[in-house]
Amino acid sequence: MTKKKEIKLGVFLAGTGHHVASWRHPEAPADASMNLDYFKELAQTAERGKLDMLFLADSLSIDGKSHPNVLTRFEPFTLLSALAQVTAHIGLTATASTTYSEPFHIARQFASLDHLSNGRAGWNVVTSSIESTALNFSGEEHLEHRLRYQRAEEFVEVVKGLWDSWEEDAFIRDKESGEFFDKEKMHELNHKGTYFSVRGPLNVSRSPQGRPVIIQAGSSGDGKALAAKTAEVIFTAQNHMESAREFYQSIKEQAVSFGRDPEKIAIMPGIFPIIGDTEEEAKTKYEELQDLIIPSVGLNILQNYLGGIDLSSYPLDGPLPELDAEASNAVKSRFKLVQDMAKRDNMTIRELYKYVAGSRGHHIFVGTPEQLADKMEEWVENQACDGFNIMPPLLPEGLNLFVDKVIPILQDRGVFRKEYEGTTLRKHFGLEKPANRYAE
Repeated sequence: MTKKKEIKLGVFLAGTGHHVASWRHPEAPADASMNLDYFKELAQTAERGKLDMLFLADSLSIDGKSHPNVLTRFEPFTLLSALAQVTAHIGLTATASTTYSEPFHIARQFASLDHLSNGRAGWNVVTSSIESTALNFSGEEHLEHRLRYQRAEEFVEVVKGLWDSWEEDAFIRDKESGEFFDKEKMHELNHKGTYFSVRGPLNVSRSPQGRPVIIQAGSSGDGKALAAKTAEVIFTAQNHMESAREFYQSIKEQAVSFGRDPEKIAIMPGIFPIIGDTEEEAKTKYEELQDLIIPSVGLNILQNYLGGIDLSSYPLDGPLPELDAEASNAVKSRFKLVQDMAKRDNMTIRELYKYVAGSRGHHIFVGTPEQLADKMEEWVENQACDGFNIMPPLLPEGLNLFVDKVIPILQDRGVFRKEYEGTTLRKHFGLEKPANRYAE
C-alpha cells in the first residue's frame, strides 16, 4: 500500500483573526495585536497541534483605512524572539522587505533568530506592495514592480552569501593558545552588483540550519520566477483546485529549469476556515462575521486590491468594470485573482468586497472538520498544493478548533504527523542543511 503524502501546515497569526471585522466580534480580545501573553498562547496551541510553522506578516506603511490588526502590532523579529522562548519545535517565520531593507540587516536578524530558536527561523521574502511605503523611507515614489523583483533577486543572493561568512567549525576559542577563530574559515563576500555593494563578513556565526528557510509569496510572473529560483516554501492565494494545480505545475517546472529539485519546494495556499460541528453552524458563523463588515471599509479594501481605483461611482449591486492589471503598480497576482473571480462567478461589487474583505482573496472554507480534512487531502493528492497556511478568521477560536478537531482527523488518516521528528524548520520540511559555499 502506497504511503500517503504528509500535509504541510502553517498558521498565519494576525491579531484578532484574518476577517476584516473580527475585532468587532464579542469574543475577540480587544488588544490582541499588542498582547504578548495572547501570542504566547497562540504559539503554544499551534505547537500542541504539531504544525510546521507559524507566520507573521508585516507592512511598513499604514493609514486611517488600514485593517485594525495592522494599525499597531509588534515588529516581527522582536515578537518571534519572545515566542522562541516559550516553544521548542514549531517554525518561526516572518516577512521582511527587500525594497526597504539592506541585505546585511536582514541576514543578521534572521541568523540571530535562527540561533535564538535553535534552528526554527524562516524568511518570507517580499518586495512591499503598498505604494505609500516610500514616504516612510525618504522617498516619493514606490519602485516599479519589475525593478522591485530584480532588486529582490540580488538581495536574496547577497543574504545567502552573508550566511556563509563563517564555516561550521570556524570558532576554535582556544584559551590556551589564544586562537579565537580560524582565519581561513572566515569569508568576505565582496559583492558588487546592480543594487548592492556588500563586503561582509556577517557578525553572526553560521546558523543552526546552515541558513534559515526561504519563503516567497509572489504569484505574478516576476514573483513566480523569484519563488521558483530561490524559495523553499511558497505561499499563494488559490480559490479553485484547477487554478491551484496550474500554479503548482508551473512553479515545479520552473524550479526544474533552474536546476532545482521540485520536491524540495512546498507550495502552501492560504485557507480561511470557518468550522462548525454542522454545515449549518459553520454557515451561521460565517454570516455573523460578514454582517460585521462596514460597507465603506469593504469597498476600500477591494479598491486597494485593484491598485487604488475609485469604484464609488459604480453601483454596488452591479458588475466590476473592465480594468487593466498591467497598468497598475499593485500586487498583480492579487489584482488578477479578484478580477477573474468576479468574471467567473458573476459577482457584484458588493459580493466581491464582502468576499475579499473577509479573506483578502484567499480560499474560504465553510463546513465541518471532516469536510475540511477531505478538502485538504483532496488538494494534496491531486497536486494542487503540498499543504496549507491556515488563516483563522477569528482568533483564538479558529486556531483552537483547527488544532482540536481537524488535526486529529488528519493524524488518524495518516496524512499528518503525531509527533515532531526533529527540532528545526528544515527538518519539518524534509530539507537538508545547505553546505557552506566555501567549505571543502
